[in-house]
Amino acid sequence: MTHQTLDFNGINLHYQDEGNGDIVLVLIHGFMSDLRVWSYYVFSYMREIRVITIDLLGHGQSEWFENTPSTMELQAQAVKTVLDHLNIKECVMVGHSMGGYVSLAFAEAYPQYIKGLCLLHSHALADSNNVKEKREQTCNIINQNRASFIINFIPNLFAPANHDKFYYEIKDLQDSALESKADGLILAQKGIATRTSKIELLKTINSPVLFIIGKQDSRIQLDMSIAQASFPKHSELLILENVGHMGHIESRDIIKRRLLSFTYSCFAL
Repeated sequence: MTHQTLDFNGINLHYQDEGNGDIVLVLIHGFMSDLRVWSYYVFSYMREIRVITIDLLGHGQSEWFENTPSTMELQAQAVKTVLDHLNIKECVMVGHSMGGYVSLAFAEAYPQYIKGLCLLHSHALADSNNVKEKREQTCNIINQNRASFIINFIPNLFAPANHDKFYYEIKDLQDSALESKADGLILAQKGIATRTSKIELLKTINSPVLFIIGKQDSRIQLDMSIAQASFPKHSELLILENVGHMGHIESRDIIKRRLLSFTYSCFAL
């Protein structure tokens, strides 16, 4: 596996580049995850297309800027730095949860790169004042006891019926998240809280948008996601039963096939 690091305005940015060809898929992980969460997909896709995965700021092996919130716009700049370094001009971008917010910020700032966009358990709204307060509370909890927060937070991302089924996957995610530093996670949370609504982007984007939703996702309302899927000119929707917020793990084979077919169809347009 080809893991590399490059400089992003004085800090290290970690990414993975696998496969070959002009069809490029970029996979962006969510909060408290890292590029390793996509390993199954990378191994599956790399013989057919080129696959790029990136550790967002403050996650995995990527660093962060001291005392500077890792805004979605800043994260998008980091993603663009990787793509420019690799001389990639067009891609389909998939963002899970926070990665979806980053993907939307990227699509707004650099639309010429986007052949297609997938919001995987993500959405285009800004945080309400109530949610912003909860994020501030989360920052305080992480600062006080990062390990306890991680151990309790990650299982709740899965549908309750899947906790035992994905025991080892949950443990791997917990172990990976425990490698992250509190400061990096806190600055990511603060960055998420500052994001703006991207509803107008959904209404005007010219590229296809795929929404993947879990019926048992406790973090995103099903009706809200379905409503947002009606906005783009070209929209596709995949709703999954017995899936929470982690469909790329809970429904791995279905999503693997769907993302690949979506990528091919976007590049064929």
